[in-house]
Amino acid sequence: MSDKIVILGSGESGTGAALLAKYKGYEVFVSDAGKIADKYKQKLTEAGIDFEEGRHTEEKILSAIEIIKSPGIPDKAEIIKKAKKAKIKVIGEIEFAGRYTNAKKVCITGTNGKTTTTLLTYHILKKAGLNVRLAGNIGNSFAEQVLEECRSEKVEDRNSTLNPLPSTLIYVLEISSFMLDSMFDFKADIGVITNITPDHLDRYDYKIDNYVDSKFRMVQNMDENGVFIYGMDSELIENKLIEIETPAKELPFSIYPDEFDGACGDEESITIQIDGKETEIDLTKSVLKGKHNVYNTMAASLVAISLGVTKETIEAALQDFVNHPHRMQFCGEINGIKFINDSKATNVDSAWYALDAIKEPMVWIAGGVDKGNDYSALYEVIKGKVKALVCLGKENEKLFKAFKNHIPVIKETQSVEDCIKMCIELGTNGDVALLSPCCASFDLFKNYEDRGNQFMEAVGKFMYIK
Repeated sequence: MSDKIVILGSGESGTGAALLAKYKGYEVFVSDAGKIADKYKQKLTEAGIDFEEGRHTEEKILSAIEIIKSPGIPDKAEIIKKAKKAKIKVIGEIEFAGRYTNAKKVCITGTNGKTTTTLLTYHILKKAGLNVRLAGNIGNSFAEQVLEECRSEKVEDRNSTLNPLPSTLIYVLEISSFMLDSMFDFKADIGVITNITPDHLDRYDYKIDNYVDSKFRMVQNMDENGVFIYGMDSELIENKLIEIETPAKELPFSIYPDEFDGACGDEESITIQIDGKETEIDLTKSVLKGKHNVYNTMAASLVAISLGVTKETIEAALQDFVNHPHRMQFCGEINGIKFINDSKATNVDSAWYALDAIKEPMVWIAGGVDKGNDYSALYEVIKGKVKALVCLGKENEKLFKAFKNHIPVIKETQSVEDCIKMCIELGTNGDVALLSPCCASFDLFKNYEDRGNQFMEAVGKFMYIK
């Protein structure tokens, strides 16, 4: 019998890992405590991979030589504890797939901005004509794309004159802290940490140091050929860098001008300096607005220039970039009130940047599952700008208490349609109604996408009525 690998969780990453493991000759078993989506069942069945759903059969799972787990499964889960007690190595999809590719890996993490930075980096590199793929916490499974790469190389090896090897392949990977926790030997060629602020502390024993350590696993295997790009305005990053050293080239970015290799700038332009060469990038025509997007653009531009992309290509890419939904997404206008969906803002820091980016008077929509938030960080940014707060969640007492002396009008609802009605009643021509919740979505919605989608649908419905 061949060596057995067990996959826990059968979503995008788990199914991809299962397919790659099967191709590499392992006996594979997939176990999911929930229901497996039909599209993944079909892939597993066509590949001849055994699977189960709605349960975890310990006998089958604990007979593995290695377990690949979904990022959503915490180390505290009973099945993971039992696997570790049985001395079975538990890793993630990124770690596993990384073993089978020699491609260059650009890996991007951070509390906020990582998705926009990842998508923008991918867009710039693609526009530059580089051989680039998108994976990780966004896009298609990294493992499944590595499987395609392995199959392609096999064909090329058989007939190299007709199928010459492609130009250097680059993967742009968005990496969450949950993914980083299951990465051990994986090495990033270019590692990016956009920023670190408190988030997901329930997963890290409510200790910020544990969360910071997780993010810094990004650089754990980088060598002198690597490039480490980070937001130096993040206090938690700066403090951690006092403790550790990395042999990689360090390229920080900041909105505060200074003399250093890296990037600095504002909403008009950014300046990149690497090894004495200076490049200025015009941001006036960029579709990305707000201070938070200056940071995202600096990070993506540092990656691009490190890979030889020209400023002209970067500036052109900034003009036709389409961001991921639910990030400062314009939904429509009702009675002169602009509605913006920033449902992805699930913590205080990301909400701060959204509130800061908008200069018009606004009705702010917040609420959901509180993560132990300290809302006092928002008092300055809302001053004189937020005329009303609509709490959209089941438990709103903490929001009422935090903002009762800072926002003139506070209302609450558990209905998205009622929320839109309130915004129309509270706002006037020229105002903005901003959904930037500061909280997780699981009290009323499936996830932040569901919250954002329902918000946009409700806005569209009222626009039609009007």
